[in-house]
Amino acid sequence: MTSSRRAALLLLADGRFPAGAHAHSGGAEAAVRAGRIQGPATLAAFCEGRLHTTGLVAAALAAAACAGCDPYALDAAADARTPAPALRDTARKLGRQLLRAARATWPSPELDAVAAARPRGLHQPVVLGLTARAAGLAPRDAAQTAAYESCGGPATAAVRLLSLDPFDATAVLAGLADAMDSVAERATAAADAVRATGDTGRLPAASAPLLDITAQQHAAWPVRLFAS
Repeated sequence: MTSSRRAALLLLADGRFPAGAHAHSGGAEAAVRAGRIQGPATLAAFCEGRLHTTGLVAAALAAAACAGCDPYALDAAADARTPAPALRDTARKLGRQLLRAARATWPSPELDAVAAARPRGLHQPVVLGLTARAAGLAPRDAAQTAAYESCGGPATAAVRLLSLDPFDATAVLAGLADAMDSVAERATAAADAVRATGDTGRLPAASAPLLDITAQQHAAWPVRLFAS
């Protein structure tokens, strides 16, 4: 990887990149209220489960978009893999915010065309892949970023929700590093299959029903710290 690509990857994965993800907990807020996340051990279990389900799906979508697959077909595939309306709405809101940040950071005719064609936004993982492509990154880079985001968001949220020691949250992420790499490999292989065949049915469709249920419940809370 060249130094410019490495810098772009670090910037895209940085939690300070203005893509709006800091306002979302990835299901952690509902899990904390239900007592499923109480400390580092349960946070690790939550993040690992998310990584191998919604994280895998997001990583494959991002890799496929970065590889040049049809973003609108990928967006339809993302819709089909996101049964909860609250999560579909969240994915599109995050996609709009990421696209706005991406166009300012890595100007691209492809990103401009997507913004014009879909003003309501595409699913965030698809936009993530397009952003990685505009930044000169590879599909594997996009997959790794998505895999990391699937765990990094809940871990950061848990620090705020539980007053968890940030060192403990970071240790949870470090402990999942090998699993993130494995998920990125599987996602990239799936993206290669989609690119070769044009069949989005080759994408993973791993599900996390409890995340879907709690996302709908969370959306109806009158008071909440995170948007999702």
